[in-house]
Amino acid sequence: MTAVDLGMPRARSTGAPDTAGRPDHPGLIDRFGRVARDLRVSVTEKCSLRCTYCMPAEGLPAIARDDLLTPAEIARLVRIGVRDLGIREVRFTGGEPLMRADLAEIIGLSAEAAPGIDLSITTNGIGLDHRVRSLVDAGLTRVNISLDTVDREHFAALTRRDRLPAVFAGVAAAHAAGLTPLKLNAVMMRQTVGHAPELLAWAIANGCRLRFIEQMPLDADHAWLRENMVDAAELLEVLGTRFALTPVGRPDDPSAPAEEWLVDGGPDTVGIIASVTRSFCSACDRTRITAEGTVRSCLFGDDETDLRGLLRGGADDGEIARWWRGAMWGKQSGHGMERAGFRPPVRSMGAIGG
Repeated sequence: MTAVDLGMPRARSTGAPDTAGRPDHPGLIDRFGRVARDLRVSVTEKCSLRCTYCMPAEGLPAIARDDLLTPAEIARLVRIGVRDLGIREVRFTGGEPLMRADLAEIIGLSAEAAPGIDLSITTNGIGLDHRVRSLVDAGLTRVNISLDTVDREHFAALTRRDRLPAVFAGVAAAHAAGLTPLKLNAVMMRQTVGHAPELLAWAIANGCRLRFIEQMPLDADHAWLRENMVDAAELLEVLGTRFALTPVGRPDDPSAPAEEWLVDGGPDTVGIIASVTRSFCSACDRTRITAEGTVRSCLFGDDETDLRGLLRGGADDGEIARWWRGAMWGKQSGHGMERAGFRPPVRSMGAIGG
């Protein structure tokens, strides 16, 4: 296979995956016995915000339109993933998926390709109020909205855009369309951690399930420093100044990334995804497809396997499934942030897809 244009500094497609020792397993098993069942599909590198932990101020280099997977190609991969590889849920990400004018077509064709599968998006919510009905009609079942603060000044500084009212409109529209439970994702940053209790109170008042996320070294500017990161322990201390939190772990799914706490005795909860300090790599069940059609087995592994070339080169579904299985067989054991000499991936989060 040839080198893949990543829309960022180039990483090499490694050719036919090494499957030596792989058991005769139909799913996406790796060398450590993990099986991927959660598919994340990035549909674009474009975004309406410029969050400092995700994108550079000028945005990511544009991916040529012809290099993006088409709706039909995405749907075909969804069908192969669900029918042949054991995928149980699919989430469309970006960049910002709402930047794709054909997002409803992507969702609709995917729903037809894999009837009954859970189809969701991760979005910043901007413009969702104008499009939510068409997305639900196409087959969208859930939505996660990224919202790091409800302080307008801090929001503008963090995202480099003064668009908080538009996000609020998106949250309201998702509720009105019945996309519940509505989850909010918040990356905790040093400049916003003091407002974390306010954000949690807003989420509860507005019927949302909030999950805080430790900032990972996936920023385009490579400015992340562990000593500057707000970790789960510090966040719990800050939230504890206003709320009584009772740990309940992962009651619904032991492989879920978020640990949960009851808020003031419940029934409301808050989750924390402590990717850095409480790694859950050993239970990871995700596989990712980039907007250009490469399999990325791990957020922190730059090895990618090109499926777009197979899709456009006449490969049948069985051949595509074989390459996908091989790509996941080589998944690394974990992100490796605890090791000396750790180096972040070449791609930023915006270029990989959440």
